[in-house]
Amino acid sequence: MKIPQSLINKYNVPVPRYTSYPPANFFTEDFGTDDYLKAVVESNKKQPENISIYIHVPFCTQLCLYCGCNTHITKNQDLMHQYTDALKKEILMISPLLDKNRKLSQVHWGGGTPNAMPANLVGEIMELIHAEFSFIDKPEIAIECNPAHLDEHYIKKLVDFGFNRISIGVQDFQEKVLNVVHREIPAIPVADLSKVIKSHEGMAVNLDFIYGLPFQTPDSFAKTIDQAIEINADRLVTFSYAHVPWVKKAQQKLEEYGLPKPEEKVKMFEHAWAKMTVAGYVPIGLDHYAKPEDDMSIALSQKTLHRNFQGYCTRETTGQVYAFGVTGISQLENVYAQNARTVKEYIDSIESGKIKIVKGYSLSETEKITRHIINEIMCNQYLNWIQVEKQFGVAAAEIKKLLNFTENKLDGFVDDELLTYSESEINITQTGRFVLRNMAAVFDTQVNDGAKKFSQSV
Repeated sequence: MKIPQSLINKYNVPVPRYTSYPPANFFTEDFGTDDYLKAVVESNKKQPENISIYIHVPFCTQLCLYCGCNTHITKNQDLMHQYTDALKKEILMISPLLDKNRKLSQVHWGGGTPNAMPANLVGEIMELIHAEFSFIDKPEIAIECNPAHLDEHYIKKLVDFGFNRISIGVQDFQEKVLNVVHREIPAIPVADLSKVIKSHEGMAVNLDFIYGLPFQTPDSFAKTIDQAIEINADRLVTFSYAHVPWVKKAQQKLEEYGLPKPEEKVKMFEHAWAKMTVAGYVPIGLDHYAKPEDDMSIALSQKTLHRNFQGYCTRETTGQVYAFGVTGISQLENVYAQNARTVKEYIDSIESGKIKIVKGYSLSETEKITRHIINEIMCNQYLNWIQVEKQFGVAAAEIKKLLNFTENKLDGFVDDELLTYSESEINITQTGRFVLRNMAAVFDTQVNDGAKKFSQSV
């Protein structure tokens, strides 16, 4: 794939990342705990029927300067024990509100650095989840790990707790890059960690990378991808660094070292895409690559790929998301709800017997339709108006009217050979994958809200 400079200049504009619709910066403090608890009960009658659980662990031993996540820098294990107790109590508050006939299809641990916590604490929470919920036959139980805190013993514990996928946050193989962004250097080579993980039957490995960091060049990132391919992970992920210093002040430090220009980031994207597709990986959405036999690749071929705050998933593992832990965002059919902002606030509220929701959002029917359309574009690079019409029971012409959509809004993408469309379908080309966020924004009636700021698309 070769992306002309003219397209980079044209489409490198601020747009939402669309991990949700509406994006999280539209959430409001008018939505509170009572609204969330009511929505949890109502979710039992909504689709998807399956349950997805997200556990947020904010702890990190040091702050990576590129980080856009909610983190709490500490090595205090007493605090981690308190936090674990609070997580278990929160799970026990929500579990009785959920229909016991519903199945758990996905568990995802994110952070922060989940494996900054002692393994036995992770085990305590997983033991409770297994006791409180019934699982589908093949659930995805995944955890994000910093390789600097991972060894054979910890991996064996995760296997024993029921995990079947470990995502290793490599970010880059160059120590110069890791040092400047304050990322700890792994004591055990990532290749060796991957071998240990895959030596356990049923375990899968993701390797996650970030491009657009100081001292990265197209050539250096290509070498990183070569190493990743050689490791032979099940999935590879190449996230474009989102520079949002107005949100995350620590990112300002990276500007002192200099960030790659947009055209350099594009070359990193191009090199990664070329190398991974030649190696047999299937491109998934904007930034994921999976082996052809992977469930994600199969779902994409069937146009049934889905996405939530945890990332891409299949329809089989898709569920309404119930989040536990500080700043965790629950993603139900009708609402989004975000937990307390700080570790102290979270622990104090749970200890007092209350879940504290600091903000959230109730979706209108029009927004649910918009969410579905954006999801189809971001995941399956495809939209069928007849399918949308059948799913929501609303005529396609009426849906287009609700979204202020006219086909001439796609003319620029067609002229640039990024998509094709007919009266009933939109199909995105291979090059068009690079500007999925821009295409999704066409259907977003709220994207031009001047009060909201977004990262550049490149």
